[in-house]
Amino acid sequence: MNSTERPRLAVRSPGDLVAAVPYLLGFHPADSVVVVAVRGRRVVFAARGDLPEPGADPRPAARHLAEVVARQGTDAATVIGYGPAARVTAAVDAVGEALDRTGLLVLDALRVTDGRWWSYLCAEPECCPPEGTPYDPAASEVSAAAVFAGQVALPDRAALAAQVSPLGGPVRVAMRRATARAQHRLAGLAGEAAPVRSAGVAAVRTAFRRHRRGERLGDDQVAWLTVLLTHLPVRDHAWSRTDGRDADISLWTDVLRRAEPELIAAPGSLLAFAAWRAGHGAVAAVALERVLAAHPGYSLAVLLDDALRRGLSPAELDGWPTTAGPVLRRRKRRPRR
Repeated sequence: MNSTERPRLAVRSPGDLVAAVPYLLGFHPADSVVVVAVRGRRVVFAARGDLPEPGADPRPAARHLAEVVARQGTDAATVIGYGPAARVTAAVDAVGEALDRTGLLVLDALRVTDGRWWSYLCAEPECCPPEGTPYDPAASEVSAAAVFAGQVALPDRAALAAQVSPLGGPVRVAMRRATARAQHRLAGLAGEAAPVRSAGVAAVRTAFRRHRRGERLGDDQVAWLTVLLTHLPVRDHAWSRTDGRDADISLWTDVLRRAEPELIAAPGSLLAFAAWRAGHGAVAAVALERVLAAHPGYSLAVLLDDALRRGLSPAELDGWPTTAGPVLRRRKRRPRR
């Protein structure tokens, strides 16, 4: 399940809402059920889950999705299923019923298939014809407003995951050599905690300063940073300097993509935190998926992953780090739907 808070978009029709969803999520959904929640008259939150497999009970995933949406303090929601009717209808019905039980008003329930949308709640052929209503996202004022605001809708979730995938070719060869040099340099500190932390603080400060000036880190700088981040005091110092700024997201994306596989846990978790703070829940999710696939027990990634699954609002971390302990307490992980 992916959830995100995005810049608010005003919609006036189901077609506008369907056009807005890719910009709310950051990618065009497929085989998905999406809940778009509103406060007053504005869209303020969207959450997505995969459609259940054929024959699977849709109710457990529906309950979880409804619980996530209910935590956002919204007034009402629309449920949208993407895919064929045979798979969408039961999932949309289950989510709608679960939202009803939380006390949220379900404004509409839609199915989107092959460039058309249908409403499960509207039976008026004048506005909801039985053959569905065609829509063109490119012609929507909502899409135009989203693009003008700098929002991006990638073709699919795989394209989003590709943005945090490792760089290959000559970059990988160069980084392998740079990391070997960095590890040799670290060995020269003889494992003493104080020198390692001092070196880490300096490396983090340099990385943020250079990146915010628009300067890309060199291979040796990235390698040195990634080996130092394996030490928790250094990682936590970098965490305390990281927020939802575009420069922070850009920095940790670059470091994650260039890091050696055994060193991705810290930069990937820091990217996830920065993206989450900025309201880019889908970016945070794909970063954490990559980290946890390689390092399933990495505690910071586990904690952030749990926060995303529970739909914890990034606003609840205002004032971090003093609030981080009680908010990010470790809980049993739910399977990603």
